[in-house]
Amino acid sequence: MKALYYDEFGSRDQFRFGEVADPHIGPDSLLVKVVAAGLNPVDYKVRQGHLAGLMDTMFPVVPGWDVAGVVVATGLDTPEYAVGDEVLAYARKDVVGGGTVAELVSVPVRTAAHKPAGVSFTDAAALPLAGLTALQSIRRAGVQSGQTVLIHAAAGGVGSFATQLAVLAGARVIGTASEANHDYLRSLGAEPISYGDDLVEQALALAPERFDAILDYVGGTALDSVPTLLIPGGNVASVADARAVAFGGHYVWVRPDHEDLAHLVGLVADGKLRVNLDGVYPFEKARDAYAELEGGHVRGKLVVTI
Repeated sequence: MKALYYDEFGSRDQFRFGEVADPHIGPDSLLVKVVAAGLNPVDYKVRQGHLAGLMDTMFPVVPGWDVAGVVVATGLDTPEYAVGDEVLAYARKDVVGGGTVAELVSVPVRTAAHKPAGVSFTDAAALPLAGLTALQSIRRAGVQSGQTVLIHAAAGGVGSFATQLAVLAGARVIGTASEANHDYLRSLGAEPISYGDDLVEQALALAPERFDAILDYVGGTALDSVPTLLIPGGNVASVADARAVAFGGHYVWVRPDHEDLAHLVGLVADGKLRVNLDGVYPFEKARDAYAELEGGHVRGKLVVTI
């Protein structure tokens, strides 16, 4: 099959297009013909070698953990699925290697869900990792109706979903974003504030009684303000900064979860959760898609179509 791949860790210069071996199908896996693959920052962090101490790697590595496509073969014990089913998956496996920016990918059934007919393949491919991260971090932070929640990087891929899910839960959401994304955040139901030295002042001007929960999707200095902005007994969850644990909160590493993914794509099908695509690239332009992603100014999600 054709795939985007790399043979060693490094920069985007390591990327190659070419033929790699077709993936094996385990007894509890599906072989999926890829229609669209969603890109995530973790893809280039893996390629740069930053996860080498966490996960084993088998070269050549095809990047990508998000996929939407059509089942073309099933494993020995996959009664939930049949050839021809349209699916989406957060296809993360125990070993880094066979990713989704390819013509075919092997998908463990525990990572997959059926794609509703009314959801496009591109929207479905953009959903899994970012949507699951948003849902699971909101759950870990205990976000509830009536609470006031601060979301850092609220206009990004994860933040866009988290903002909507928190609003759906009945929370008041204040989100950090660049000025250019403030109207976008308002369209998602959030009240925007800007990054900068006066972030605390902006946040307290809108929420003088402070925040019940803080969700961090950017890392860096975002958590520096937690002692000032979080109420006593409040909760913080971060996907980017382990200091969240020191504040009594949670460091969240998203898990594949069939039921969570089915719930999320159901919300999309019902029109309750919006997928924002910042760019859709053809397969041969996948390198360009990763260049845009690594630029750090993507609003929503990028997808490659195969």
